[in-house]
Order: sequence, then C-alpha cells, then structure tokens
Amino acid sequence: MQARGLRAEMAASALPQFPHMSTSLPGFDAPAVGFEQPYEMLAACHERVQRSLDLLARLLDYVEQHGHDAQTRSAANDVLRYFDLAAPLHHADEETHVFPLLLAQDDAALRASVRQLQAEHATLGELWAQIRQPLLRWRESGATDRPDAALRAAAERWRALYAGHIRNEESLVFPAARAAMDDATQASMGAEMQARRRT
Repeated sequence: MQARGLRAEMAASALPQFPHMSTSLPGFDAPAVGFEQPYEMLAACHERVQRSLDLLARLLDYVEQHGHDAQTRSAANDVLRYFDLAAPLHHADEETHVFPLLLAQDDAALRASVRQLQAEHATLGELWAQIRQPLLRWRESGATDRPDAALRAAAERWRALYAGHIRNEESLVFPAARAAMDDATQASMGAEMQARRRT
C-alpha cells in the first residue's frame, strides 16, 4: 500500500460530527437520520463501526510495511476516538433501551440471543483494551513498533466478533425490539440517546 493510498482511505473514513449534537463525537455523521429515528441511528452506528474496523485493518497493514508517519498517527487517533467515545455510547443505547425490553419477552430464543449480545459486549470491551494500548503509542510521534502476532490475533477476533454481533442485532434483535415499541416509546428512546451524547 502506498502512502497516498492510506491518506485517501483515511479521508474516506473520516468521522465528522453529527449535526444534531452539541459536542464533537466521532461516528455520527448520518444526514438523513436523526435521533427521532433511533433504530436507523443504531444501524448508522454499525456502519461507522465497520468503517473504523476497516481503517484499523488498513493501519495495521500499512505500519507493518512502511512504519509510522503523520498519517498513521492520525489514523490511530481516529480509531481510538471512535472506540473510546462513540462505540461505548452505542453499546449503552442497546443495553438501556433494547436489551431489557427483549429480556422481558416470552420468547426464550430471543432472550438467549440478547444474553449472547450482552456477553459479546463484555468480550468486545476486553479485546479493545488489548488493541488500544499499541494505538495509544502509535498516535504519538516517535513510535517505532510494528504489529505483533498478539495484536493481529486480537484485531482479527475483534473484527469477526463484531461482524456476527451486528448481524444478530440487525436481523433479529432490532426488528423485534422495534415491533415491541410504540411511537412514543421510540421518541423517548431517541431523546435519551441524544441526551446521553450531551453529558
């Protein structure tokens, strides 16, 4: 991968502000979607997760081949900002508004899926803690280390876990929760999601 290629990919993967927010958090730029559409917002967050995972994969490959430069520092910072700030808020949205509703349903298979997703949130957090440490070094000038086998393995496991996690949410859990919510409940959910990002 050439340096210009990484810069182009980073530009394409930029994470600008969401227009309805009063603070600058990455990963919420979806002009056609607002908090009045909370499930569309959750799906848009999944798109940002995927973009950030893709950026991380490109970063690892680039650093392996070329080492560190200003663009890799910027990319490392972008990944850190998304998974330190936006991703935990997304998980909080699900844990607060979606999962409890479905755990109260009579559908045993659906409850089992939700419990799996809750366990995956914990595992995703543990994997992020491993991946985060080298990125903290890489965003600073003077970094010299390359991706080692442990980082590669954690990143691959993290990416695969997120892929299945998102599939389960979008194909089963979100539709079930949405069907169980009336318009007023969804409006309240969206308002709370927006308020969570202003604290």
